[in-house]
Amino acid sequence: MHTFDLDRLGAGLTVAGARAELERAVSTGAAVVTAPPGTGKTTFVPPLVANALGGRILVTQPRRVAVRAAARRIADLDGTRLGGPSGFTVRGEKAVSAETRIETVTPGVLLRRLLNDPALEGISAVILDEVHERSVDSDLLLGMLGEVRALREDLVLVAMSATITSGPLADLLGAAVVDVPSALHPLEIAYAPSSTPRLGVRGVEHDFLDHVADVAVSEQRATGHDALVFVPSARDVDVVVRRIRDRAPDVDALPLHGRLSADEQDRAVSGRTDPSGPPRIVVSTALAESSLTVPGVRLVIDTGLSREIRRDRSRDMSGLVTVSASRASADQRAGRAARQGPGRAVRTYTEAEFAAFRAEADPEILSADLTDAALLLAEWGAPEGRGMPMLTAPPPAAIAVAVGVLGELRLVDDAGRATVLGSRVARMPVGAREARALLDADADPQTAAEVVAAMS
Repeated sequence: MHTFDLDRLGAGLTVAGARAELERAVSTGAAVVTAPPGTGKTTFVPPLVANALGGRILVTQPRRVAVRAAARRIADLDGTRLGGPSGFTVRGEKAVSAETRIETVTPGVLLRRLLNDPALEGISAVILDEVHERSVDSDLLLGMLGEVRALREDLVLVAMSATITSGPLADLLGAAVVDVPSALHPLEIAYAPSSTPRLGVRGVEHDFLDHVADVAVSEQRATGHDALVFVPSARDVDVVVRRIRDRAPDVDALPLHGRLSADEQDRAVSGRTDPSGPPRIVVSTALAESSLTVPGVRLVIDTGLSREIRRDRSRDMSGLVTVSASRASADQRAGRAARQGPGRAVRTYTEAEFAAFRAEADPEILSADLTDAALLLAEWGAPEGRGMPMLTAPPPAAIAVAVGVLGELRLVDDAGRATVLGSRVARMPVGAREARALLDADADPQTAAEVVAAMS
């Protein structure tokens, strides 16, 4: 069985200084690790847990690009191939083998694996990373895995977070807490607000995106550093990348968002291949905020905007809207500039606007469409989440609406339990509505599959 060289993997990482404390916490069966982005928790903690326990461990990352990047980083530092001791599984792609000790997955993959194997046979530990993002899937996993541990006392559960207050999470899991201090170098924060509004009736104003591109180019030229620019959506990423390329053709401007191919994403998060090559400006959505590190960045440009789920109760629909980020998010973004040396963060809004931001983003479960979550809970045996300990319970009105939708789709019965069809749909790697459409598309399954793939 492969043993990871923790001295090699932890070289230069702040989190390695807490090695003994981490090992003690893991030995108790449950641990909460709080560590700011860039301290190395994603790289160091999984191998430490694997060495301590033996067997295979599962690690969740909130996004596919972060899953691949984390698995590849461990494999590279370990001097082994991807798919060997360190591998990954995402929807439609995997790199694992019989020798895999650390398998990194998305929360959605693990949720469906739990439905097929509630005891997680052969798994020694589960590490939930970036739980501070409070996605619905991660919150469901915390509750479900807490129930699994009640039956499998040997299963170790570790939750890792960049910002979350550890108390409620530690109480939920009955866990020991390890706080790893920040590794920030000196960080200069400046404000360069636009003369035009950031948002209009149709979303982000184009004049504001022009301003962001101008600031990114001028700051990169002034500092000479590689830069990371945060904008709210994939569309905004593409617009700003085009603007930067027009203004500075000598700069390597790269997009980073979830709609890109794996190769394009990997190029953006891999850092410069040639140190003497052109400077890089990576324009990203919030996925670079905490769940992965872009090497070489010493300059951050932040729009202070993010895409978050909001529910329109009058139309009974949820969707993504662009809003001001939280102060915690803005601080995480700024901190990306000071991970590898003194850095500079430029906020393209005013200091007064920053002071008016929310302290933290709300848990997604409070505003999301809960139809898919309700089906998972029904199949798990906890209709509407009743009896399941969770950080935030599903709002009664929203979960009732979701169960009503499932009933209309014939996926749950009158008692809220999953039907035979519901059990089948719950295991499909798409939403409940899309899965139901696929199963009904006998006449033209190819067209149905293409439509569902485009929608998802």
